[in-house]
Amino acid sequence: TQINRDNVGRLRPAWQWRHGDLERHPDRSGFAGFQATPILLPAEAGGHLVVCTPFNRIVALDPVTGAQRWDYDPQVKLSEVPTRLKCLGVAYWLDKAAPQGARCQHRLFSGTTDRRLLAVDARDGTPCPGFGSGGAVDVNPVIQAAVPAHPDPWGTIFSAPPVVVNDVVVIGHVNNMKNQFPTAPSGAIRAFDARSGALRWSFDPVPRNVSDEAQLARLGWTREAVARTGGANVWSLLSVDEARDLVFLPTASAAPNFYGGTRPGDNRYANSVVALRGATGEIAWHFQTIHHDVWDWDLPTHPMLVDVPVNGRSVPAVVQLTKQGLVFVLDRDTGEPLFPVEERPVPTDGVPGEVLSPTQPFPVRPAPIGVAAYTPADAWGFTLFDRAACREKLASFGRSGLYEPPSLEGTLTASSASNWGGAAFDPERNLLVLPVSQVPIYIRLKRTAEVTPEELNAPRMGPIGPPTPMAGTPYSFQFAPVLSPMFSPCTPPPWGELMALDLSGDTGTKWRFTLGTLEKLMPVPIPLPFGTPLAGGPTATAGGLVFIGASADEKFRAFDIDTGEKLWEVSTPASAMATPMTYSTGGRQFVAVAAGGHIVAGFRNVSDYIVAYTLP
Repeated sequence: TQINRDNVGRLRPAWQWRHGDLERHPDRSGFAGFQATPILLPAEAGGHLVVCTPFNRIVALDPVTGAQRWDYDPQVKLSEVPTRLKCLGVAYWLDKAAPQGARCQHRLFSGTTDRRLLAVDARDGTPCPGFGSGGAVDVNPVIQAAVPAHPDPWGTIFSAPPVVVNDVVVIGHVNNMKNQFPTAPSGAIRAFDARSGALRWSFDPVPRNVSDEAQLARLGWTREAVARTGGANVWSLLSVDEARDLVFLPTASAAPNFYGGTRPGDNRYANSVVALRGATGEIAWHFQTIHHDVWDWDLPTHPMLVDVPVNGRSVPAVVQLTKQGLVFVLDRDTGEPLFPVEERPVPTDGVPGEVLSPTQPFPVRPAPIGVAAYTPADAWGFTLFDRAACREKLASFGRSGLYEPPSLEGTLTASSASNWGGAAFDPERNLLVLPVSQVPIYIRLKRTAEVTPEELNAPRMGPIGPPTPMAGTPYSFQFAPVLSPMFSPCTPPPWGELMALDLSGDTGTKWRFTLGTLEKLMPVPIPLPFGTPLAGGPTATAGGLVFIGASADEKFRAFDIDTGEKLWEVSTPASAMATPMTYSTGGRQFVAVAAGGHIVAGFRNVSDYIVAYTLP
């Protein structure tokens, strides 16, 4: 509460720190994204502010000055990580059974991009000797033994922080092969003993262990599909309710992303919120947000654990944001929707070989966020030429709208309305505050037999570019934003917004603010307030404020949570495309955020800063 609406305009820089790994590894700096959120340790664990770098160094800082106190470098085998390098954070755990002051009584856990789980003493950063081998568990053998097995290490990396539920450490992973191979690596989520590192359990969202054929059919799977389908992993953040011994998973789509002919059925537990018992990994409940996903609409954010008012009483809930702009509010104990959810008919005329679900779940409230469909009438551009080119582009696609299936003629969809940064929640006001991106995206399938050698060999940026084959299927896919000749989105701004949703009633959107200006994205730096691509989430405080970076204009901002009025804005060394945090130490409140830009969104300034602010 120290920083509030009355004084936030007086915030000043307190300190800044650079991790320096981009200079240490200049050959990999173009692949290293710094979107980590620091955590503050309790005084008995050293009182450090702890963060991880894209190269998986764990670093402890003085929370008042930003001076580095210690670091631990796991020496990641970069030769085994020929893809993005990212670490979103670390997890802290107190071993209540350890003697007071014992080594590693206070532990930090972190995953690495070369697929190890680390445990270090939170006080000084030394590896915990009883955990795995010398403080690390090599998860590669476990991954390679899973079904489908895949020896190529490019398939999986750890980037989101693990979570700890009582004495169990749970970790998910990014699956970089999911968009191209039905037999991508298993999406299994794994749990390890917090003291020894021994594997306690694993849960594969593709239900390979279900022996009852009737139960398998009820889950929307065939025996052939579960034997060869990978993915459905959790690449985003997990949530934990320790009192209930529950860990909540936001699962991704099954592989491959844009064609489901090799995996007929609803494909539960993919695209689901799954609640597991922390001690055993058993399913407590699950709720599927998309049946048979062919749009790559993975659940992108952590399931938020909040209390919401329902019929005059406060109910423990799980709030799940989605890429398609729907918000599901579920009972935390049962998974049942707290607000009505309707199964509504959707198009089913996909490409030959596809078998789509005839219905999809739609929450009655909150109302959908973002844009569901685009038409040529929506064409926008900076000039008449730009607009005409966009009108022609938008008219060239055969379909547009929520749950219109991917097609040979091309299907227009909205961009990820929500992404991994998720939302903030104010429990006093029952307000959900979230960034929303609104940029048109197209998916186009092409028969792989018709893809030319020139297209196959053309350069690409991840899934964006020429047709990419989905091995083992008849199709290749293209997936990209729809941009004008001047590289602006072909639909009207705002392209990025911050909005507040009222979860206490039917009032819907309470306020919205266009988030981001264009001066850093244009050859001529004109600060047009049109909104930008967004990455990272907001933080709400008891001082009535919302802090957020997320935008591509290298700005960090504070808003009045009641009105959406912008109260404070400061330039950062690079775009602060991370979720900020706030903490109090020595009687002073600080706000800190990583300002590292972004490696895949075309931004020119990728960097390595953490910046912190406080009152004079």
